[in-house]
Amino acid sequence: MFVAMNRFRIVKGKEPEFERIWAERDSHLGEVPGFVEFNLLRGPDAEDHTLYASHTIWQSREHFEDWTKSDAFRKAHAGAGGRKNVYLGPPEFEGFDAVQTVKKS
Repeated sequence: MFVAMNRFRIVKGKEPEFERIWAERDSHLGEVPGFVEFNLLRGPDAEDHTLYASHTIWQSREHFEDWTKSDAFRKAHAGAGGRKNVYLGPPEFEGFDAVQTVKKS
């Protein structure tokens, strides 16, 4: 399993617009081999921003990397970042390979 995360610092007061952007976009993830799950997470508030994270689970790092080179990726990210007044800087990517998984029995 591979977890891909992007952290977004969103300008205070722009949270509803950011959430709407994500709700209205077509991620094309459902058509991508190896995709398991996506979550948009809202984190803590700071003085000048609210932290969000996109959290995507993949069957493997290779599936994620294949997606980043695909037409589905290009379609999903067309126009991304077009609302500069919403973001306080670019997103920060973090990728993790699972070394242990515990599931409810």
